[in-house]
Amino acid sequence: MASFTCQANGENAPGRSADSDMSRRHRYESESDVGLTVKCFARLCSRDEEERAASLEELSQGVLACLGPDRRGSAQLSRQTLLHLLRLSRSCPLQEVRGRATELLRTAQEKGVEVPRVLASGPSAFIPAKEMLKEVPDQDILIESFLSLGRVDHTTMVMAMHPAYLSCFLRTQHALLEMDGPLPRHWIHYIVVMAAARHHCSYLVQQHSAGFLDAGGEESWLSGFQHAPTKLQSLHTLNKLLAHRPWLITQQHIQELVSPGAEPRWSLAELIHAVILMAHAHSLCSFGWGCGLNPEPDHIGGYTFQLPSPNHLPQGPHSPQSPRSPAHEDGRPELGDGAMEVEVLMQRMVELQQQEEECTQEEMVTRFERERSESIPTTVVREAPPDLVLHLVEEPQFRYEDFAPRGEQSPPTMRAQDYSWEDHGFSLVNRLLPDMGQLLDEKFQVVSNLTYHRMAMHEDVDTHTLRKALWNYIHCLYGIRYDDYDYGSVNVLLERSLKVFVKTVACHPEQTTARVYHAFWRRFRHSEKVHANLIVMEARLQAALLYTLRAITHYMR
Repeated sequence: MASFTCQANGENAPGRSADSDMSRRHRYESESDVGLTVKCFARLCSRDEEERAASLEELSQGVLACLGPDRRGSAQLSRQTLLHLLRLSRSCPLQEVRGRATELLRTAQEKGVEVPRVLASGPSAFIPAKEMLKEVPDQDILIESFLSLGRVDHTTMVMAMHPAYLSCFLRTQHALLEMDGPLPRHWIHYIVVMAAARHHCSYLVQQHSAGFLDAGGEESWLSGFQHAPTKLQSLHTLNKLLAHRPWLITQQHIQELVSPGAEPRWSLAELIHAVILMAHAHSLCSFGWGCGLNPEPDHIGGYTFQLPSPNHLPQGPHSPQSPRSPAHEDGRPELGDGAMEVEVLMQRMVELQQQEEECTQEEMVTRFERERSESIPTTVVREAPPDLVLHLVEEPQFRYEDFAPRGEQSPPTMRAQDYSWEDHGFSLVNRLLPDMGQLLDEKFQVVSNLTYHRMAMHEDVDTHTLRKALWNYIHCLYGIRYDDYDYGSVNVLLERSLKVFVKTVACHPEQTTARVYHAFWRRFRHSEKVHANLIVMEARLQAALLYTLRAITHYMR
């Protein structure tokens, strides 16, 4: 089962690069443990309880056979098998599987096998693992994810705080990555890899590098963008603009890829699939960084074979001690006045809902311009990304710049009334990539309407105005204006620390730190902060798609 192959087989040892670890993948996969096969692991995903039990027993017997008295040292079990067991012991939602995997690793260690251990305590370095378990309403959706996909990754675990959203997210992602479409499977994963690399997201790069290899992709492509086919390389400009400045995308960019004279030429169906994949990956990077996702247990940076030592700090790109990662960097604020912030916000929401004053159109435009040109400083950390990411980034110096820098000529604002998802983008996507428009629309609707009628310690709260202010502020950062929205509400409802978080996560997510995460909504639940991340992710995705779809529409006229 493809999703059961190891994500990263290298040892987290000093002086060993992630690239050499990745390149040894096939050598480790060729190791065979007596009685153990990938099929055995895959059968653990059976919906038939009896078959799962039989597979678990077969797995146990195979491991124990490998640990027999006639076998010596760490050669008894392959690294691939050990990492499978480690992942199952940490993230499988089926208690009997999780417990047996833990037991087998313990037995192997007692027999002298050097077993891996995880470097992080849970899916997120921002959210304590115990608190996350409390906030996941039920385990059913995690079990379903495991049975369908063969694993429950950290993204899924965090999103499981909001099951209604997770369900439609998984449906959309399955359609993008797995369903038959205009692009071959290994290209699909490679496009996600090159998109994730723009935001230095080694989490997604590793995940989809594995998917790329499992789908038959050529390993050399992962060592450098220049080794990929020319047709994929031709996406470079669109990829960097989508990731950092989508408002610069024009009809000309589309024409260069799809016109009859283009070489190599993309069909419109292929291009729309690639565009959605890139925008999906960029926005998922925002979610991953914004929620402080730790590496998977079998990712480089997620495990080590070394014994704990006070002098040994994990070096993984998303490891808790990484400078750009959610370290416990004294970033958790004092809660002294957190309760007062909630009360003030509640009062402002009520006042806005009761407000009857009508603004002139000129005043509405002025408030929008004031909002989009406001100076919101964000942390700038210029740490070099790990090699496995750096090799895949062309023009790394091309980054986000404010849509409306002070004192400079700004690009023209996109008026939502002139080009919107509902009236234009939805139908174009559905025409070029059947059913995808419907799936994306459902995801946008679910996240926009998602509410539990509570806020921090308060129940029975109408949070509509706050959710709308967040969505419209993100679109404002991307230069999209709604004529019928009073942007004065943004300043009233979004305090500065929240704006810093939103702008960081939406515009340059790789700069997100624990300090930025803990500084806003200090008395809110972590699930409410995850909800804010979902809004950032989907609003960003829609904004990037709108600019590209508008350019495609202009080309097609």
